[in-house]
Amino acid sequence: MGIYDLTRSGTRGLIAGLCRPTVEGLANVPADGPLIVAANHLSFLDSVLIQALMPRPVAFFAKAEYFNGRGLKGKAMRSFFEGVGSIPVERGQQAASVQALKTLHELLEGGNGIGIYPEGTRSRDGLLYRGRTGVGWLALTTGAPVLPVGLLGTENLQPAGQKRIKPQHFTMRIGVPLYFEKTGPGHSLPARRQVTDTIMDSIAQLSGQQRSASYNQSPVLD
Repeated sequence: MGIYDLTRSGTRGLIAGLCRPTVEGLANVPADGPLIVAANHLSFLDSVLIQALMPRPVAFFAKAEYFNGRGLKGKAMRSFFEGVGSIPVERGQQAASVQALKTLHELLEGGNGIGIYPEGTRSRDGLLYRGRTGVGWLALTTGAPVLPVGLLGTENLQPAGQKRIKPQHFTMRIGVPLYFEKTGPGHSLPARRQVTDTIMDSIAQLSGQQRSASYNQSPVLD
């Protein structure tokens, strides 16, 4: 068993023992091939939870500073995020956002599973915000199925602005895969918007959140 499997297995066991989560819809996860996991975003821990509880690897982006820390704590954090399959990315720069989509595209073309939060950043008021169209671009460009995921209660594990993690029950609901025609990168902006809205509708059905027609804006890089 490699480092990735050990880290993910250990994290899954820890989550199961401390939080006793409810996970619904595991049978909906395609066993192989490219896959876009699109989820709502309530907590800093969401990516780790999805990576640990999914039956197959899912690569999420994580802030670059998690990989650049010094000393024993920095090394441990870097090892953990690398172990669960996270990819470092610089946040808040347009060039970095474009490169991030290119990286996800390359992973999908290689038959891998990737994770994305269409809202872009955590919801701090519990609303489900309008999806940004990067997920639509990926779906139409690659033809990879989109697996909608609804997280419930993860915001209670580590409320925004707090460093302590409080183990509590949460729920992860996995919907049926959504398939869209592969059009390549030459699709229209309205088509990308429509696909993104369809994905957000599915996430909303799973999470039960109240919708917001606006984009989420975080006061700090998230």
